[in-house]
Amino acid sequence: MRIALKNVLGVCAALALLCGFALAEPVTGVVTNKTTNKPSAGDDVVLLQLAQGMQELARTKTDGRGRFSIEVPADGIHLLRVTHDKANYFKPVQPGTQSVDIDVYSASPNVDGVTLDADVMRLESEAGGGSLHVVEHFFVKNDSSPAKTLMSDHPFELYLPPGATVEGLAAKAPNGMAVQQSLVPENEPNKYTILFPIRPGETEFQVTYKLPYSPDKGFEFQPRPTMVTDTLALMMPKSMKFTPGQSAPYSPITDEDLGAQTYVARNVQPSQPLAFTVSGTGQLPRDTGAAGGAQEAGAQAGSGGVVNPNTDTRPGGGLGVPVDNEAAREGWISKYKVWILIALGLAFAVAAGFMLKAPSASKSGETPVGPGGALQALRDEMFSLETDRLGGKLSESEYQELKAAYDLVLKRALGRTSVVEVVTE
Repeated sequence: MRIALKNVLGVCAALALLCGFALAEPVTGVVTNKTTNKPSAGDDVVLLQLAQGMQELARTKTDGRGRFSIEVPADGIHLLRVTHDKANYFKPVQPGTQSVDIDVYSASPNVDGVTLDADVMRLESEAGGGSLHVVEHFFVKNDSSPAKTLMSDHPFELYLPPGATVEGLAAKAPNGMAVQQSLVPENEPNKYTILFPIRPGETEFQVTYKLPYSPDKGFEFQPRPTMVTDTLALMMPKSMKFTPGQSAPYSPITDEDLGAQTYVARNVQPSQPLAFTVSGTGQLPRDTGAAGGAQEAGAQAGSGGVVNPNTDTRPGGGLGVPVDNEAAREGWISKYKVWILIALGLAFAVAAGFMLKAPSASKSGETPVGPGGALQALRDEMFSLETDRLGGKLSESEYQELKAAYDLVLKRALGRTSVVEVVTE
């Protein structure tokens, strides 16, 4: 029975793939080097199928005028990847699209105008207080002129606290989608590199990690920014105790909407004393209504849209309006509050597996069709749900209804996977 079902699923998957190719239509486009404002010749153009975990479907090269043509199946959203100067640039292709233009930039290992706009840290204790959970979100700004991409062996470096156990890393290019990355250790203890190109605009990195923790003794952080940082923000539950180190420049931010205590340091220098200690236990609030609104606002901002805090009536909306006058003058809350609220949401997305990540393959190199393959298919559907929402194909109510259903099925599937795999071996 199980074997027959597996064969049927395999045949259906093959037929779906064949049908997709049968309906393929040419998509043309032009790749332009925005550093020189000239067509980019000889760049690799690769078509990726998101529903198969970034599976490559076709490839070509740009001609002397930067033009290309590639066959795209009409079975859902796809992604075009253009490689220029060893840096990748992505553009989604919606069904029915006939033309896609992509901008690239000249890359250099040294680019002026790259700064760390903000480092936002969310801290909370695990249930029971045995470890400390940290989500750290970096906003790297590239205002180079002429615009160039920073690409080297060490494009972005960071320090983590001693004893940190990394749980995940996500990176997001300007106007792009979040993708999983890896931290590369350097020769210096607790220092790492993220091998991800810093394109013109704002690039985001999010690192999630755990630290050994004693609530009574607390944990001392000694942040070590690798470049001048405009804003260093700390968020933690109100039930935890925050103790700044000597000469540390932290100022409290009063904002009841956040449901947490928040401290900020501005214009932080790499050599500046920034130590602080946290103790006690507590978890940050999970306000799903606010988070949902924040995600919608983030999607609009990520796609080039502007969220007007004065007219935003979404649940949890209006988050761009600072509460205290000092923050209004500085402007950091209006820019970063949305991302602070959804930082843990992005970490959960990494854990759920619907970031852009290739699925595990069998020994024969084929995509598995059994329980593991079914689980991957569910995760792919969840990712497709997110992309459909970003593309404006779903209303907020439709998105919330489908996401709730997928979350329930995924939860049940994760609980049963180990048992099912043992039965079918």
